[in-house]
Amino acid sequence: MDNTGRKTHGKSKKIISRFLICIVVVLLVIVVGVISLFWNELRTISSMTKIDDYGAYQMTYYGDYGFDEFLEVGAQSDADIEKFVVRKLLKGIPIDLGVTGGGCTCFVVKNEQDEILYGRNFDYSYSPTLQVFTEPKNGYASVSTVNLSFIGYSEGNLPEGSVFNKFLTLAAPYLPCDGMNEKGVAIASLSVPKAEAPYDSHKITLNISTATRLVLDKAATVDEAVELLQKYNIYFSYDIAAHYLIADASGKSVLVEYYDNELQIVETDSNYQIASNFIAYDGVNIGGGGTEFQRYDTVEKEILDNNNALNGEEAVSLLAEVGVWDGDIDKLQWSVVYNLTKGEVHFFSHRNTDNVIISKLKMNHN
Repeated sequence: MDNTGRKTHGKSKKIISRFLICIVVVLLVIVVGVISLFWNELRTISSMTKIDDYGAYQMTYYGDYGFDEFLEVGAQSDADIEKFVVRKLLKGIPIDLGVTGGGCTCFVVKNEQDEILYGRNFDYSYSPTLQVFTEPKNGYASVSTVNLSFIGYSEGNLPEGSVFNKFLTLAAPYLPCDGMNEKGVAIASLSVPKAEAPYDSHKITLNISTATRLVLDKAATVDEAVELLQKYNIYFSYDIAAHYLIADASGKSVLVEYYDNELQIVETDSNYQIASNFIAYDGVNIGGGGTEFQRYDTVEKEILDNNNALNGEEAVSLLAEVGVWDGDIDKLQWSVVYNLTKGEVHFFSHRNTDNVIISKLKMNHN
């Protein structure tokens, strides 16, 4: 090969090398850009851990989930929430929400140290569960429980494996079924046979789960929670009516019901309060023909038999006892005891009291 050939060959190698370097640089830029764009989402998904083989998980949500922006517009339907979540959180990936109530039991009671315990059962068909920890910049830190079947997960489709399999869990802040915030406010929704909510065209509209998020993010007391709920219209997803049991670290609690086209408050003259799947306002006691009154009576008897107090173990055992059975089918999906004084969370799946997961939310009672 003459000198001319050698020079041409050398130039070709340099061009190819530069081209490959350019490709590598471009790919690195793309990778860095994608990581930067999805950094909080990737951190959030990477934080997910499995805590029970029944299908229970924990996750820390990093970054802004846009709830203040959502509160400016609200939602007239689940489709409106879907559109907002898809645009704000899921980067265009579609989602199909199916938020409904369940056959649940809740109670608020003191323990022997005068700490306030809030117990909650969620009875439903098979529901993979997510405990999500959030810390919004313009709101209170909280831990809440989400039924992942509401966003399409199931026994054969759990949020495991690849990032793509977990991606829909980023919608979790908009789907709390119960929770507690750093101020010691706890809230849970329970289905009831009927509800009649007032409507004011001048107010923003929320559904049951986003109203739950409103309370967790913005309320420091029961009174503040009620005031917030009064500022919004409410609609019931899939026409499944519901009411709320709300409590705070002072020991105050109320049952919020939508009855006779008004937001109604049910208070207690005892140092405990119980909620089940019947309308309690003004003693109407409208149930659905299930075990709602039996469960209520069982909880009340246990509290009274223990001198109006339950310790953590007793609360856990009581929740496991009153979970709903449908023939031979165990409907109890998860149970949780929130300590509104200390911030401890005792969680277990499907009546499995041998695997109680204990977490802690840093409290700020000031």
